[in-house]
Amino acid sequence: MADAARAAILPYFRQSNLETQNKHQSGFDPVTAADRAAESAMRDVLSLHRPEDGIWGEEFGESTGDSGRTWVLDPIDGTRGFISGTPTWGVLIALTEGEGPVLGLIDQPYIGERFVGVGGVAHATGPAGEIPLRTRSNPSLDQAILFTTFPEVGTKEEAAAFRAVSDRVKLTRYGMDCYAYALLAAGQVDLVIEAGLNAYDIQAPIAVIEAAGGLVTDWQGGPAHHGGRVLAAANADIHAAAVEILSRF
Repeated sequence: MADAARAAILPYFRQSNLETQNKHQSGFDPVTAADRAAESAMRDVLSLHRPEDGIWGEEFGESTGDSGRTWVLDPIDGTRGFISGTPTWGVLIALTEGEGPVLGLIDQPYIGERFVGVGGVAHATGPAGEIPLRTRSNPSLDQAILFTTFPEVGTKEEAAAFRAVSDRVKLTRYGMDCYAYALLAAGQVDLVIEAGLNAYDIQAPIAVIEAAGGLVTDWQGGPAHHGGRVLAAANADIHAAAVEILSRF
């Protein structure tokens, strides 16, 4: 599926004539032909190899299956980055059985990096070959690197909660889309905090990060696979420190 999505997306990337549509009346939520082509390509693969499984995709919605498995697809997570030419977007694929994902994949087609987590084992493939993924062991919030996508994060209350954590860390970076979660799994950063996510935004990152030794919860420390307010952390100590702050809001 990831290979099919790569082939569908790359002809559109950094093309000056790419048309963009806005999916919502309020705000800017872009979609392109590349998003739709990638999800169609992944659905074609599933139709051939896993016709009994359900599918939940961002662009074409849900279709039920009878196997008890559902594939959760985000063909381009970070379409704003995609249309801006930055390589922070990615293809997200998760497999869920019951509650939460059991397999996750984050793919960055332009760079050629792929991050996979399943069964407690995570690895990445790319220009450097295949490497195991392991999250950082740094327990100290004041030495942490924090990522999010939008500086405003969400509501005013959510923005205030984010700033309360950001004020305590060493470095905060913005605009990373799903690549932030991949870097957390790869041991490069300590925290990702976001709000307003959908299930297809977070299920693949959950599986990859948990397989690499990290944690992904909501801001109260509960399950996050349905989306909403999400906290991804490299280890239990730094997760607890962030939850202690976020849960006040």
